[in-house]
Amino acid sequence: MTFWLVVTGVALLPVVFGGRVASALAGAEWARRHPRAALVLWQAIALAGGLGAVGVGLVAAVAPLAAAFPHGMHTFGHQVVDGRGLAGLGPGHNLALAWSAALIAWLVAHTARTAVRTVARQRRQRTLVDILADRIDERDMGVPVDGRGVGLPIDREVYVLPGAEPVAYCVPGWRSRVVLSRGALDLLNPAELRAVLAHERAHARGRHDLFLMPFAALAAAFPWLPVVKAARQAVPVLLEMLADDRARQVSGDRTLARAIVLMAAPKGPEVAFGLADEGVVQRVERLLGTSRGRRWVPAAVYTAALALMSGPLAVLVAPVACVTFWPG
Repeated sequence: MTFWLVVTGVALLPVVFGGRVASALAGAEWARRHPRAALVLWQAIALAGGLGAVGVGLVAAVAPLAAAFPHGMHTFGHQVVDGRGLAGLGPGHNLALAWSAALIAWLVAHTARTAVRTVARQRRQRTLVDILADRIDERDMGVPVDGRGVGLPIDREVYVLPGAEPVAYCVPGWRSRVVLSRGALDLLNPAELRAVLAHERAHARGRHDLFLMPFAALAAAFPWLPVVKAARQAVPVLLEMLADDRARQVSGDRTLARAIVLMAAPKGPEVAFGLADEGVVQRVERLLGTSRGRRWVPAAVYTAALALMSGPLAVLVAPVACVTFWPG
């Protein structure tokens, strides 16, 4: 059982040392250059941490039933079916089993609650947009159309809200909405407007809200964990950078950077950049920088994410394999 405890416990290292790991990852230059790889690593840390915490409890709980964890889970399953579920388990093992069961229930409850609230909020937003906004084809706004159609979907309809404050966002869902305000239309020139629209459509088409939802659930379940706090702050910025990568194909880096700065605060580029939050500053610096990152970095990050997930996945797969190949 020691081997299985070690394999599973390794996945908990980013959580145990969450402050240092999260700070290093959130501030890493390579993460800005390769936001997709950084997002995958954050997802691996979150998923491996949750599965690892559950797995450690399960491994410890069935330790008296067999020398190897898969056989222990197999034996425990037979005991449950035969009505002797906790036979052979001491108080400490029962406590470990209760830990895993409680943690699963806690995570499932917060995930379901977050999903329900998110879907309800999106539905309300779509309803309000449908009531308050005018539906306009972006070609009627004077937005130039890329001859290659890069980044532009067939449906170019935009929902325009009244109001002088420049606003641009998307309401995700099966029927997403790309929303602008009249203030944004007045502030941006046609090229900048196309960049903003491509950015928001990248969010909608990529369903970035689904990537964010698990981290929102973790923040609700474990708000005190440093790694969860860091992920909750870092992941939205990475998603913005992913959308920027799509939009920059349509508009170019400098046009998109200018649009981001203007939308950050409608008081001129210099004032806007000074008032912008850290995420906006990082995005603009990334677009205007000359370094594109090294090609080997994503492969190394994906390998690290896979290695981090291997222990928890083995704990999940091994008992199933034991039942499949040694059903007796």
